[in-house]
Amino acid sequence: MIARAIVLLALLLLSPAGHAQQFGPAMLPIRADDGDLMTNHAVTAEQMAKLERLPGKVSVGNPKGDVSLFQFYDLNCPFCREAARDVDELVRTDRALRLIFVPYPTLSVQSVEGARVELAVRELATPRKFLEFHRKIYAGRGLIDGARALAAAQELNIDQRKIIEIANAPRITETMKEHALFGTAIKLIATPAYVIQGVAVLGHPGLEPLRGMVRSVRTCKAVMC
Repeated sequence: MIARAIVLLALLLLSPAGHAQQFGPAMLPIRADDGDLMTNHAVTAEQMAKLERLPGKVSVGNPKGDVSLFQFYDLNCPFCREAARDVDELVRTDRALRLIFVPYPTLSVQSVEGARVELAVRELATPRKFLEFHRKIYAGRGLIDGARALAAAQELNIDQRKIIEIANAPRITETMKEHALFGTAIKLIATPAYVIQGVAVLGHPGLEPLRGMVRSVRTCKAVMC
C-alpha cells in the first residue's frame, strides 16, 4: 500500500489548516452566503506566476477559460466536502471557467495518503475522469485514506498497480512539498482556500459568492468591482 514513512515525512512539512471561519482581517468585503465576511488577502503577481508553474495541479474546467479559480483542499476537511458540491456545480454550469484543483493535505496522515493517490490518478486519467474520481471519493462517508482513494480509482478502471507505483514515487513527495511550501508562503492557513485574480480567500463562501467573484473578474478584472 502507500509508503507510510514517506507519508509521515511529507506530513511534517505541511502547514496547519483549519475550518471555514474567520482567521484574520478581510482585505475586501467578500461575504459568504450567510453574510459573514470572508478572510482574504492579496497574492502578489510573482506568487501568482509561481502558482501557474506549480506541479501537480489538475485543471478540470476549460483549459482556455477566461477566469482562473484555484482551489486548495484537504480530502478530510469537512468544509472541503461541502465545497465540493458547489465547486462541481460551478464548473458544470460555467463552461468558460478554468477551475484548478491543488491537493493540499494538511490535516492527517490519511489525507496525505489520499493525496498521493490523487496525484497518481492525475498522471493516468484525463481531467474529466479525474473530476469523476474526485466526485467518487467524496460520495461516501468517513475518513478518506489511501485505500479509499484506491477503491474510488478502481471503480473507474484505473490501473491500481500503476497508481501505487506512481503514488510512492519520489516526485510525488516533492510535489506535495511544493504545495505545502507554496501554501505556507501565501498564508493558506485554512482549507478550503481559493486563489483568484491575485486574491486568496480562506474558507468556502458558497456557490453564489464564488459566482460573484468570477463574474466580477470578467467585468472589471478584479474580484470585486
